Amino acid sequence: KLAAEFPSEDILLITASPVIKAVTNFKQVSKALEEFDVEEQPSSVLEKRYPNIRVIQSGVKQLKSAEHKIYTEDGKEYIYEKLCLCAGAKPKLIVEGNPYVLGIRDTDSAQAFQKNLAQAERIVVVGNGGIALELVYEVQGCEVIWAIKDKAIGNTFFDAGAAEFLIPKLTAESRETPIECKRTKYTVEGSEEKGRPAAASDKLGSALGPDWHEGLHLKGTKEFSHKVHIEILCEVKKIHLQQEFIQLQQTSLTFPKGEKNAEPDEVLWPVYVELTNGKIYGCNFIVSATGVVPNAELFLDGNNFAVGEDGGLKVDKHMHTSLPDVYAAGDICTAAWEPSPTWHQMRLWTQARQMGWYAAKCMAADALGASVDMDFSFELFAHITKFFNYKVVVLGKYNAQGLGSDHELMLRCTKGHEYVKVVMQNGRMMGAVLIGETDLEETFENLILNQMDLSAYGEDLLNPDIDIEDYFD
Repeated sequence: KLAAEFPSEDILLITASPVIKAVTNFKQVSKALEEFDVEEQPSSVLEKRYPNIRVIQSGVKQLKSAEHKIYTEDGKEYIYEKLCLCAGAKPKLIVEGNPYVLGIRDTDSAQAFQKNLAQAERIVVVGNGGIALELVYEVQGCEVIWAIKDKAIGNTFFDAGAAEFLIPKLTAESRETPIECKRTKYTVEGSEEKGRPAAASDKLGSALGPDWHEGLHLKGTKEFSHKVHIEILCEVKKIHLQQEFIQLQQTSLTFPKGEKNAEPDEVLWPVYVELTNGKIYGCNFIVSATGVVPNAELFLDGNNFAVGEDGGLKVDKHMHTSLPDVYAAGDICTAAWEPSPTWHQMRLWTQARQMGWYAAKCMAADALGASVDMDFSFELFAHITKFFNYKVVVLGKYNAQGLGSDHELMLRCTKGHEYVKVVMQNGRMMGAVLIGETDLEETFENLILNQMDLSAYGEDLLNPDIDIEDYFD
């Protein structure tokens, strides 16, 4: 976007990664909903398309904002007129530096996971967001103990009702073949053969695209397809290595079967997880899928950034940080403007793309002394994804975020087919969750955006015999 806005200026992209993430197969599903794939491409693709872009492959060592300078790890310095920080976020690991704890956030960590899974008989997954959900569903031939701090799965994206709707899919033995995903993958030349040096694993890769598990062979050692046991309302209290566990003289549990309590486990495992509910499970390794923290630390040193409570760089409604000529977009930033009543920030691919595009527009406007209006994508939170092979659309305050107790929910659910939930406040639609092929996203998006009073329709709003799309067309 910057290259197009400033065709005669030099645009530098400084990145520690040899590949860039490109958005492909972009589809505008409705006014606010967009679908796309994220694909790794060599950086030369970008340079060929825009002759004024130079990609510099090096990590950043330091930012000296007072001097308008960036210092890179390869010992060079670059002077900028305007700078946008898009360094993303890094996985929030339950413990740092434990070889049995894997964080999954980027393509490298997904490959490490796949290698470990091939020899695994049991893993423990900790976390309840999008990646944990996908992972638990995709893993086969390996026992999965899934520890979540909430009452229901997938708490980031939906409520207990939606979780109940999805659970049968977790235990179903036969799997429908997923729709073929066409996407080329680029690997870093030579990295496959000579194995990456140990130190490289803490270097951040780029975040995974929306179907990151496609093309990864997620299969453990056992012959069965699916064995998942969910431990709710608990967190990891402690992680014990095998020796420590033996000294503890505690009992660990086998994989729970049916309603019976789990038996003491005779097997010795490499690592043990003690949960806050008092249970201990042994496993081959632990997957920490507990979300991300903004990757801002490096830039804070010597620069007086205003930082949000979540650790992100605060940006105003023009994506401007608190420092002159420095902007931020994507996971690294914290939206510090007064948001629209139906939008909230969530560290997702869709928002990263929108923020990046809008930040470039703001940088251009500032440089030209023009004014710029807030982009439409910040009017309504809208995200489309897939869980357990169902299409999932979340709109507005879909979990009644920030609405307090002053709201009501309406539900419609057809087992194995669709789940529709709307969040209403004072007769107006504030949010919705749609699972399955409901074809309601456009209608609901419009009803949330125009805040029409729907009290007159009552329960009929979700009556399957009324074609609501035609009604509000």
